[in-house]
Amino acid sequence: MEQFKGQPRLPKFAVPKRYDIRLKPDLSSCKFAGSVAIDLDIVSETKFIVLNAAELSITYGGVSFTPKASSQVFEPCKVDMIEEDEILVLEFGQILPIGLGVLAIGFEGTLNDKMKGFYRSKYEHNGEKKNMAVTQFEPADARRCFPCWDEPVCKATFKITLDVPSELVALSNMPITDEIVDGSTKTVFYQESPIMSTYLVAVVIGLFDYVEDHTSDGIKVRVYTQVGKINQGKFALHVAVKTLELYKDYFAVPYSLPKLDMIAIPDFAAGAMENYGLVTYRETALLYDEQHSAAANKQRVATVVAHELAHQWFGNLVTMEWWTHLWLNEGFATWVSYLATDSLFPEWKIWTQFLDESTAGLRLDGLAESHPIEVEINHVGEIDEIFDAISYRKGASVIRMLQSYLGAECFQKSLAAYIKKHSCSNAKTEDLWAALEEGSGEPVNKLMNSWTKQMGYPVVSVKIKDQKLEFEQAQFLSSGSQGVGQWIVPITICCGSYEARNSFLLQERSASIDIDGASPWIKINVDQTGFYRVKYDESLGSKLRSSIESKVLSPTDRFGILDDSFALCMARQLPLTSLLTLMSAYREEQEYTVLSNLIDISYKVTRIAADAAPELMGYIKEFFIGLFKNFAEKLGWECKPGESHSDAMLRGEILTALALFGHEETQKEASRRFHAFLEDRSTPLLIPDIRRAAYVAVMQTVNSSNLSGYESLLRVYRETDLSQEKTRILGSLASCPDPSITLEILNFILSPEVRSQDAVFGLAVSHKGRETAWTWLKEKWEIILETYGSGFLITRFVSAVVSPFSSFEKAKEVEDFFSTRAKPAIARTLKQSLERVHINAQWVQSVQNEQNLNQVVQELAFQK
Repeated sequence: MEQFKGQPRLPKFAVPKRYDIRLKPDLSSCKFAGSVAIDLDIVSETKFIVLNAAELSITYGGVSFTPKASSQVFEPCKVDMIEEDEILVLEFGQILPIGLGVLAIGFEGTLNDKMKGFYRSKYEHNGEKKNMAVTQFEPADARRCFPCWDEPVCKATFKITLDVPSELVALSNMPITDEIVDGSTKTVFYQESPIMSTYLVAVVIGLFDYVEDHTSDGIKVRVYTQVGKINQGKFALHVAVKTLELYKDYFAVPYSLPKLDMIAIPDFAAGAMENYGLVTYRETALLYDEQHSAAANKQRVATVVAHELAHQWFGNLVTMEWWTHLWLNEGFATWVSYLATDSLFPEWKIWTQFLDESTAGLRLDGLAESHPIEVEINHVGEIDEIFDAISYRKGASVIRMLQSYLGAECFQKSLAAYIKKHSCSNAKTEDLWAALEEGSGEPVNKLMNSWTKQMGYPVVSVKIKDQKLEFEQAQFLSSGSQGVGQWIVPITICCGSYEARNSFLLQERSASIDIDGASPWIKINVDQTGFYRVKYDESLGSKLRSSIESKVLSPTDRFGILDDSFALCMARQLPLTSLLTLMSAYREEQEYTVLSNLIDISYKVTRIAADAAPELMGYIKEFFIGLFKNFAEKLGWECKPGESHSDAMLRGEILTALALFGHEETQKEASRRFHAFLEDRSTPLLIPDIRRAAYVAVMQTVNSSNLSGYESLLRVYRETDLSQEKTRILGSLASCPDPSITLEILNFILSPEVRSQDAVFGLAVSHKGRETAWTWLKEKWEIILETYGSGFLITRFVSAVVSPFSSFEKAKEVEDFFSTRAKPAIARTLKQSLERVHINAQWVQSVQNEQNLNQVVQELAFQK
């Protein structure tokens, strides 16, 4: 028995081929009973069968193995559940015959509240509280529903049968073949699935309505919602039908199942899950309400649907061999979701917003506690933590960088060849590189290994010397430390015009090329397609600043210069005065993605300045108000006929920023509109795009002796049944600057009034609420651990509360607290959060030592 303990993978002496699963959930007692018959191929001599199972009780006497070649039934002499390894070990009295046989197991389990495995989600129907039964198996929780070989490589076919109350809708991956009603219960039989991994099996049982459409080649597509919300499913349905058709052409392989169902689940930990043929979503990621959803909500629905449907090919049809290659699934689906959304909604200019993905990847990967794209997974408990900005966002960014280098057409053809070759099986990163290498003739494997097998990325320093442009690469770390990494970097250059482009591969530490020094500007990493930072010398930097003011650079390049400068400032390679001076060059900026990042950076700078130079806070806020006010006035509070999607999104963000920086006119107008909204929820005075801005503005004036705005917002929260509205309110409540209110809000998010998946929205507390949040986290840690300890949401509590601090003493205090409370599931996040505190502390010290900060800040504050 000992030989099977503590192993990252299951032994290979038995291979599953087919599962016949029957489940009978009881939605009132929240228990379920089940049986599984697994067609196995015993491939080497063994007395043991070892598979995954967790939180299940195996029916006494309910286990047997029957070889296909004989009628002899083998019953195990020992049945052991090893909970810490989540395995079921069956020991037989004699060696099992090589070849095919059927393993039968009876079991029972609980519909848990942890949003993983086979769980219950609560909803209301006609005022009555009800339970639905839902599965969420990725990464490794099918074992909580039925005993199985719960590894992506162990692909098999699945035949599912459900015994459920007859009035309920019961869905699975495949279409229903038969339904037998027996009084108050019914037995539902489903078509056998094609070959797939266990993490993609899905079952949902509850009361639902649906809307339906078909693709041009006859695939039936449905969106299921709670009863009464059916109109909110129509937009996602439209996106799904169009996206399936687009991917069929792009991958040159049709969608492989007869139907696609998408369903909104009230309690759902992730954003969505790509189960084959039955995709599950949070309500906020699938439902769109014309009257109460903002433009940003609409965009999120489109990109999430496109992401999940990409997985039907990249993940479901071709599956990663092991979780080390998770990025193949997630990075690719993230990148291609932009491709699909851009095709459906070209007016959204979504590729510009892809920069937000790159930036999130760059920020996490600038930490010494980051990890490579391909990361060794040695224990099932480590998998959850790599569903992060490295796997998704850095993954997507290096794919975009490679596509840009190889060319779009060659890239697409090679991808189609890869999918065709590995269809219905498993693949590793090297398999994708091999297909792209074959299609392009380029050394893709060599080029990409430096990006996937080592963590981090370079900062490329550029200077002009004697008519030569000199390049030098070094690993970028946000701490300012020197890293040792080296990359093969695709350098792209524009000199004074987008017509004059140049490119080369920087394979050594340094290189130089001849250049015309008279160019009015030189931009490296054109349109930010490369996953690296650029540091310019003073003369190149000042030319770029002028080019930003004169608007000759593209929006993506304006974004890149700003984002790289912010990162260099945090790493103490650029003074804050230089960053603020650069930010002032964006006074006339009108592009959504650039302004959105400018706003984000202004928040971060304000937090650091509040710790480093509190006496300058008034000037700094005045500077940022001046930066955003003109464009906010131009946009106004109400949408204009024919305005762009991005202006609709920008309006809310820019007004929120002005409210947070204390702009009185914005706060007054927000309050006026909010009160009109309290009187009439459908007033045109508070359209969805500006609601968050109004809610945040209202919370800025709330304190222990003036609670009316807070109480009014809670009333709106309690009255709405729209998830997007609820999460909008939770995020706004947290912005209150009064610590006593912060504590009330933090206690509220742990109350039964807030679904446990949504509590994380209330963690983004104000700068003044940091200490309150930390004290609260320590006091509530055991409760939080009990609710969230077995899923990835626990990591959000740690990072949100710890990362905003900026003193070495606080880092030590946090470290001491967690030294006796460490859990594998939070280990990586805790180290990353503590590293961020150290980076902030060093940054604060650096800002305090800047000589002319006071003078520069005052000059900028009074600039018109």
